[in-house]
Amino acid sequence: MTYDLYQVDAFTRRVFRGNPAAVCPMDDWPADEVLLNIARENNLSETAYIIPRKGYWDIRWFTPAGEMDLAGHPTLAAAWTIFRMPKLGGSRLDAVVFRTRDAGDLTVRRDGDLLVMDFPARPGVDRPPPKALVQALGFEPVAARKARDWLVAAADPETVAACDPDMGALRGVVSGVEGIIITAPGREADFVSRYFAPELGIEDPVTGSAHCTLVPYWSERLGKTRLRARQISRRGGELVLEHRGDRVSIGGEACLYLEGRITI
Repeated sequence: MTYDLYQVDAFTRRVFRGNPAAVCPMDDWPADEVLLNIARENNLSETAYIIPRKGYWDIRWFTPAGEMDLAGHPTLAAAWTIFRMPKLGGSRLDAVVFRTRDAGDLTVRRDGDLLVMDFPARPGVDRPPPKALVQALGFEPVAARKARDWLVAAADPETVAACDPDMGALRGVVSGVEGIIITAPGREADFVSRYFAPELGIEDPVTGSAHCTLVPYWSERLGKTRLRARQISRRGGELVLEHRGDRVSIGGEACLYLEGRITI
């Protein structure tokens, strides 16, 4: 059994920046164990699997640890692949619809050089963060919310940039959440953020799905619906955002790093 495989850097226009994702087109779903093993072999934060259907594409996302219910940067990477790889037949499309298992239909449209994703908003609820979380992050938050992830706000971008969390301690406080978002007002953008996935022991370079929680938070705080953001990981990435009630638009660019074929 062979599959095409593309590695795309999302939320950047230059390779070696943004967030790398693998995209694997298929004709039908193999066993979940196969999908998980491919993701483990790719050894990236996420692999997107896509299958063409009439008028839409099925999509699923796997980390090396298991399946995700929603993932941003591999969705952007998958759309870029469909639009740009001739054999997938999407070069003339203005938009692509992905059908998910848990997050409904997700549309990605072209807007000049940007690809803009339509995702559900996940605003979360204001909640005091656990003391263990604050201790593991090493700074005193000005606000916190809990959604799929913990969102912890700092007073300034320097605090976010300097944060060096105790990942082992963070693993003890993420029950019921996927990860930890830290964020602050930006200087060259409306806000900055970083994202930690303690169960994987990693910092994710650019996390599209985290902005389902970040966008409602910053839209409320700044009193504006259109936002620009930077995720200030080592690789870094830039996002163009809009709050639209129960939906958020998440825009970014992408570029191809690798094109190949895998054999199982």
